[in-house]
Amino acid sequence: MTDNSKDSSAHSNQATTTNGHLQDKLVKDSIAHNQQISAQILRNQTTNVVPSKNNSVASDDNSDFTKVQDLPTGTPQGQQTTMPNNDKTTRTNTSEQTIKQTLFNQRDDINNPHTPETDGNEQTHFGYKTVNKAEKQARVADIFTSVAKKYDIMNDLMSFGIHRLWKRYAISLSGVRAGQHVLDIAGGTGDLAKVFSREVGRDGHVVLSDINAAMLEVGRERLINAGCNNVDFVLANAETLAPFDDESFDLVTISFGLRNVTDKDAALKSMYRVLKPGGRLLILEFSKPVFEPLSKAYDLYSFTALPVMGKLIANDAESYQYLAESIRMHPDQQTLKQMMQQAGFENCDYHNLTAGIVAVHRGFKA
Repeated sequence: MTDNSKDSSAHSNQATTTNGHLQDKLVKDSIAHNQQISAQILRNQTTNVVPSKNNSVASDDNSDFTKVQDLPTGTPQGQQTTMPNNDKTTRTNTSEQTIKQTLFNQRDDINNPHTPETDGNEQTHFGYKTVNKAEKQARVADIFTSVAKKYDIMNDLMSFGIHRLWKRYAISLSGVRAGQHVLDIAGGTGDLAKVFSREVGRDGHVVLSDINAAMLEVGRERLINAGCNNVDFVLANAETLAPFDDESFDLVTISFGLRNVTDKDAALKSMYRVLKPGGRLLILEFSKPVFEPLSKAYDLYSFTALPVMGKLIANDAESYQYLAESIRMHPDQQTLKQMMQQAGFENCDYHNLTAGIVAVHRGFKA
C-alpha cells in the first residue's frame, strides 16, 4: 500500500469516527429533548393552567405549548361546514369562558316540505311499504345515516365495480367545461363532484349537496383530502333546492338519488329552476332491464344477495332490502323522460347501460 493510500485510508477512518460521534451526539440530544417534552406535557396535565386574556398559555423557557381550543378555527377556502341543524352551536368550556362556534352555513336547508298540515294523510311508497308523505324523508334519512360509512365499499361489491363505469359514462355526457358551475344533488360521497372539480378548474365551481348530513360529511372529508378547493358542501332538499338562486348552474346532476325523493316532479321542477338557460340536467339512476331473462336474474340477485351483503358488510340487511324495493318502484325509462318534459326540459333522451339496469337521462333548459 502506498503512502497516499495509507493517508486516504486514515482520513476515511477518521471521518467515519467523526460521523459516528456526531450521530451519537444527535441521538443523545434527541432523546434528551424528547424527555424534556414528555416532562413538560406531564406537568401541563397535572397543573391547572389558566389562559391569559390574549388566550396564550403559560409556559417555561424550554417549550411553548398551545391548547387545541386556543388555535384559530376556520373553514378551508370554498368549503362550507355541514351539520344537522342551523340553530345549534357547540360549546367548549375553557376556564369559565364559553366559546360558541356556529356549525352551519346559513344556506343549509333540509326542511321537509311534506308535513301533516300540508299533505294530511296523503301516502307514498317507501320501498314496497306505504307511508304518509310526511314520514318518508325521515325514513330515508335513517337508511343513509346507517350506511354512510360503508356506502362506497358496498357500491363496489353490489355492482362488481361497474358503478364506476356508469358514472364515467354519465360524466362523458355532461359536456362540462372549465369555468362552469355544477350542482351535484344527492352527491353523497362525492364520486362525480371530485371529477367535476378537476374539469371546471380554478375558475369554475362545484356544489356537492345532499339531504343527509352523514353522507355529506363522508364526501366532504374525501374531497378535502383530495385537494378539491373549488367545492362547496351544502345540505339541501332536492324537492326545493332552497339554498340556490334561479339560473345559477350550467350543469345539474343527480346520481342514484332521485328514486329516494318523495315528490320527484317537484324535484325536477327545482332542478329546472336553478339551471341557466342552455344548461343541462343529467340523471343517473337504476331503471328497468330491457332483456326479460336478465330482469328475472336481476330480481333474484337484488332480493337475496343484496340484503345478505348488507348484513355482512354494513350490519344492515334492512337498508339494502329497501334499496332493492326502491329500484322496482322507480319510474321506468320512458316514464321518467316524460316527467322531465313535463318539468320543462327539452331534447330529452336516455341511454341504457348494462341492458337497462341503469339509465342516464339527459335534458336541456331552453
